[in-house]
Amino acid sequence: MERPGKRELIGNEGLVILDTFRRLNRRGAVGHLLKLISKTHAADVAWVFRYLTASERKNIFNIIAQTDLVGDFLSELDLAIMRELVQDLAPKFMVAILSEMASDDIADLLEALPEETANEIRRLMETADREEVDELLQYDPETAGGLMSPDFMALDEDLSVGDAIKKVQERSEEKEMAFYLYITHGEGQLAGVVSLRELLMHPPYRQLKNIMNASVISVTTDTDQEEVAHVISQYNILAVPVVDSSYSLVGIITVDDIIDVIREEATEDFLQMAGAGKDREILLKPTLANAMTRAPWLFASWLGGILAMVIINSFQGELQKVLALASFIPIVLGMGGNIATQSSTIVIRGIATGRVNMQELSLVIFKEMRVGLILGSLYGVFLGVLAFIGYREPAMLGLVVGLAMLFSMTIAATVGTIVPLTLKRLDVDAAVATGPFVTTTIDVLGILVYFSIAKLLLHL
Repeated sequence: MERPGKRELIGNEGLVILDTFRRLNRRGAVGHLLKLISKTHAADVAWVFRYLTASERKNIFNIIAQTDLVGDFLSELDLAIMRELVQDLAPKFMVAILSEMASDDIADLLEALPEETANEIRRLMETADREEVDELLQYDPETAGGLMSPDFMALDEDLSVGDAIKKVQERSEEKEMAFYLYITHGEGQLAGVVSLRELLMHPPYRQLKNIMNASVISVTTDTDQEEVAHVISQYNILAVPVVDSSYSLVGIITVDDIIDVIREEATEDFLQMAGAGKDREILLKPTLANAMTRAPWLFASWLGGILAMVIINSFQGELQKVLALASFIPIVLGMGGNIATQSSTIVIRGIATGRVNMQELSLVIFKEMRVGLILGSLYGVFLGVLAFIGYREPAMLGLVVGLAMLFSMTIAATVGTIVPLTLKRLDVDAAVATGPFVTTTIDVLGILVYFSIAKLLLHL
């Protein structure tokens, strides 16, 4: 929960705050640091911690840990930094910190800690708190069950509006998203939803079941977090209820958690498309671990380069006869790689946003093929004219490089579309299709097409 009096950093103010943190830490000005921390949003303090050294983080965290701000602060931190900061804290002290945090944030924190440490902390927690957290920990962290908060406002459908308002006044401070009131019947089954505004517009004697919206949008505990994000963005709602297999209401997911999911999923996709794995915190990893994460993907590029080299060597005789052919290899391969990456990115994003109909894949493939054909023709003409002007001999060189560009870009756009669609059909993350995988394939195919056309038209 955001504390009054705090404001978020704007523009260059973040750098000023970072410098101030460092200067006060060097001077050992604990009192001034406490004042600065109390006036700064927890998310902004977490941002500052990304740029501090390990010793600076430890010193300033020791100050934050003595205040009631520590729970909010830990829930905003990058997991790698959070693990670094809490690893030396006594389990009893951690329990005291966790008692000030929301149960879903506690579950996230415990999941990030070593299993032995997390179990020791759980053992020391209050029984009611531990049971609530254990309930969340049983779910996969990337499903609705792992994301949800059990602190929601639920009211029985037989309550009157007047009684419902009293309950809201009594309990809303400890609940999330109190302006959505979920209505239940029987043994907690979800029956409907009513907004706080709608509740206040009806007379106090009217029952909730007569004013609620029974067509409530919900997700189940095993719904993937990407699907949850799609539901919230599709219907423009601020929270979505989570139900179990018996349709009992067990939690809610609020839009602030979904914003984090969207950002995390987009980051993972970008990293995988660039061949840098899927660890969102790769910049915070040690140098060796960072290198090892990226090494397997780069091996694909290295292997593709070796294959391209072997193909070029097999056409060595042709190259010796027409040395000008070597001059156009980079541009033919480069343009093919670029349009393949464009096509893959467009298709992957279309899959993620639901704009690609997986039942009509041929339409998507042929559309991108036509785009490759148009752009290949355009740039093929440009390159062919340039080759004709620059190299009068052999006379057919312009036609060779022009056709090579045409076929290379058409094939590249097609492959860049087919690969992610095929992976999606096989239920494999489509984001792994781009980067080294697609561009390496296009390099090999581009070289083959280029020299095959040259051999055919130049009679080499």
